[in-house]
Amino acid sequence: MTTEPDAETQAPARSASRTLQDVSEPDDAAPTGPVEGAEGESWQVGMNLKGSLREAMQAPPTVYEIVGGQRFFDELVDRFYDAVEDDPLLRPMYPRDMGPSRRRLAGFLAQYWGGPPQYSEERGHPRLRMRHMPFPIGLAERDAWMAHMTASLDAATIADGAGRPLPGEIRAAMFDHFDNAATHLINRPG
Repeated sequence: MTTEPDAETQAPARSASRTLQDVSEPDDAAPTGPVEGAEGESWQVGMNLKGSLREAMQAPPTVYEIVGGQRFFDELVDRFYDAVEDDPLLRPMYPRDMGPSRRRLAGFLAQYWGGPPQYSEERGHPRLRMRHMPFPIGLAERDAWMAHMTASLDAATIADGAGRPLPGEIRAAMFDHFDNAATHLINRPG
């Protein structure tokens, strides 16, 4: 499973101090603007956790900048996929060479949290549900995926070499995003 949202997965990120609006909300004033999908859908990139979503999308620093840029997302995804490599439930869902999967997820997450739009430029709209429909995803698969991603997130530090912990508000927003996306991917209830 990945956490690349489609139009249906955009759920509000929540923190202890405020609620961010739905990330798919149009915002023509966002400096990065909407990213167009293959069928004309758009979704926004460039979010930080200060004030309203409109303000957050217009004002640096983004989460991407706060956590240390692409390196943070590469490390987060590498820890996650290292765990998936040994998971008997999840490993069969991934290709033999998981390098491309690692790069796509890290690229998507970097863009989603305010980094450059390279993921969309290369792959278009994420189409999360469509891309995961061929895989049988039930509660056990969802829970296994979340356990590995939560462990990766818990081990995350700011990617600046100082080992500083991830700010609690950012960790909470990322956890909520992963939790919502993983739950949304369940396609084999019961």
